[in-house]
Amino acid sequence: MTVDQPLRRGPNLPYSLVAGVTPCRGGWLVASAKLQGTIFAPEDPVRIDTFIDVVDMRPGYSTIALNAPVGGLDRAIVGGRACDREARQILGRRGSAVKSAPVRIDTQNRIDLLPEHLDAVSRTLLPRYQEVANEMAPYRQRTIYEVNTDLSFYQMNDDIPMQWSKRSEKGIAERRALLEAKVPGSLRIIDAEVPGATMSHLLDAAAILWTARRIFARAGIRIPRDPEWDEQGLRMEIVR
Repeated sequence: MTVDQPLRRGPNLPYSLVAGVTPCRGGWLVASAKLQGTIFAPEDPVRIDTFIDVVDMRPGYSTIALNAPVGGLDRAIVGGRACDREARQILGRRGSAVKSAPVRIDTQNRIDLLPEHLDAVSRTLLPRYQEVANEMAPYRQRTIYEVNTDLSFYQMNDDIPMQWSKRSEKGIAERRALLEAKVPGSLRIIDAEVPGATMSHLLDAAAILWTARRIFARAGIRIPRDPEWDEQGLRMEIVR
C-alpha cells in the first residue's frame, strides 16, 4: 500500500520542501531539499534544537521523514509493535538495527522502556523520543512519517540490506557510495559540518531525505500494510 499525497503547509511556493530528520547530539539533524518537477535540490543540513521547532519551520515541509518512533504501545510486547517486527523480518541480518519503540507509561503521554528492552542507544535517544510523543497528533501524520534508516538504505539498494555496520569504515564507505549513486546532490549533506552530527548522522539524514522524496511522490510503502493504532490515535507504521 502506498502513502497518500501529503498536504502542503505554509505559503504557496514555486517548489515543495521535504526533509529527513534524525536525532543527533543536542537536537535534531535536518536535511531538506527543494522539489520542483523532476528537480531535486538538497540544501545545507542544519541542527535544530527541538522537535517542535522542526515542525513549526516556515515555510513548512510538505513531507518529513522522521527517524524516531511515532506511536507506541501501552504495554510491553515481545518484539515491540507490528511494524518493528515486520521491519526486522524484511532486513534479515540487519534486523537488529530496528529497536522496539518506547512504551507509554501514563496518561500524560510519558514514555519509557522496560529494563529488559533498554539498550544504550535507546537510553540516549529517549529524551528525543519524548519530544516526539509530546508533539505528535493524528493530524500531523499527514506530513510526518516514521522511517528507519536501514530500511531507507535497503530500499535504495534494490531490496538488499547493507553489509556492514554504519559505524565501521566499510559501512560508511558502503553507504556513501550508494548515496552518491542514487541521490543527486547528496554530497552537500554528507560532506557538511554540523555541530553535534557525526558522519553516521549525515549519512542517515541523506538516506531518509531520499525516503521523504519517495513519500511525497506517493511511492512510499507502509509497514505493515494494515497498521495498528495506538491509544492516542496514531498510526504505528514505518514507511520505506
